[in-house]
Amino acid sequence: MATSDLRTLLERAQTWPEEAQNELVAIANEIENELLGGEYLATQEELRSIDAALASIDRGEVATNLEVAETFAKFRRG
Repeated sequence: MATSDLRTLLERAQTWPEEAQNELVAIANEIENELLGGEYLATQEELRSIDAALASIDRGEVATNLEVAETFAKFRRG
């Protein structure tokens, strides 16, 4: 993507809803942070999802080897 393409996109983004603009800024900040070698900081939503997944595992709610194999097979066919 050329610099002019980026400028054009940013101009159009100014007309987007605020939520979409915030998402674009967050994504751009993540990209820049990766480029600078910075540490990733999970969002509160991501942390809640991680906590929910860990709690599920603690309750023994895990897929069997067969279920995992069937899922991979399903997506390989698609």
